[in-house]
Amino acid sequence: MQKRRLGNSELELTTIGIGTWAIGGGDWAFGWGDQDEQEAIEGILKGVELGVNWIDTAAIYGDGASEELVGKALREIPGSDRPLVATKCGRLMREDGTVMGRLKGESVVAECEASLRRLGVECIDLYQIHWPDPDEDIEEAWTAMTELKETGKIREVGVSNHGVDQMERLQPIHAVASLQPPYSMLNREIEEDRLPYCGEKGVGVVCYSPMMKGLLTGAFTRERAQALSDKDHRSRDPKFTPPQLDLNLEVVEAIRPIAEGAGRSMAELPLAWVLRRREVTSAIVGVRKPSQIEQTAGGGDWVLTEEELGVIEEALRVRREKLVALGDMSQGRV
Repeated sequence: MQKRRLGNSELELTTIGIGTWAIGGGDWAFGWGDQDEQEAIEGILKGVELGVNWIDTAAIYGDGASEELVGKALREIPGSDRPLVATKCGRLMREDGTVMGRLKGESVVAECEASLRRLGVECIDLYQIHWPDPDEDIEEAWTAMTELKETGKIREVGVSNHGVDQMERLQPIHAVASLQPPYSMLNREIEEDRLPYCGEKGVGVVCYSPMMKGLLTGAFTRERAQALSDKDHRSRDPKFTPPQLDLNLEVVEAIRPIAEGAGRSMAELPLAWVLRRREVTSAIVGVRKPSQIEQTAGGGDWVLTEEELGVIEEALRVRREKLVALGDMSQGRV
């Protein structure tokens, strides 16, 4: 699998990364429903076997549950094959399963120590501020992270879900290695400002939800959307209910012939599409079981033709026009 350097950092990442948001389970506000732990571990191991060299997780995913499963998987992998690990700080779980932001220095340090224990590693390869919440504390959190880097507990520091102005505030303290934003055919907001900025400043981009939480895999249906568990946050996402759901599935059917003509899985197509941008280092794909990474890993090596990109752009243009006609201006939000 191809590798790309993460901005100006020392890290080289495969163009596909293993995402572990969903394996945190369903007992919190942004859960994905119940998860079989052994399937999750086997999915991670299969990804590494297929050549993926990095895993993305976060302390908030299931209040540490995701990091613990990643740690169990890492213990089954020989040290010479160990993938790089990225995790995040700044989100804490309330008793009712909802989430709050905290970016005070001592909290960041405590979160880092807890993540190291759960993951079973001595150093986190990429540590990221999960959300700029509260905004006024991002500099304090960033300073704490740079100090953790100086002690050897972190290799590189990055941010997730930050805007250009926020990254500019952090750059004088320490260079931002990477940005992790949502990016997919159905959510293109970062093309306006963040992608050009990252390209100019040498900030790596590792995008999450490139398959729009499963909508663009080709396996999603109206029936499946209606059957989503209350524990699955997608049941409350406008993209998974009409009228947006119908228009999103129309896009999938319009572009499906591209994958079929190339002899590829439909799930690879949205990954190849986000990776067409030179600013994007890697696309994170959710892995809940081995079959998912088997269907997506090949997307990291697929270079789309101008003709194929044109077909996709036309399908997205039609979707935008229909959304405008419906008066729905939320199509770019997650």
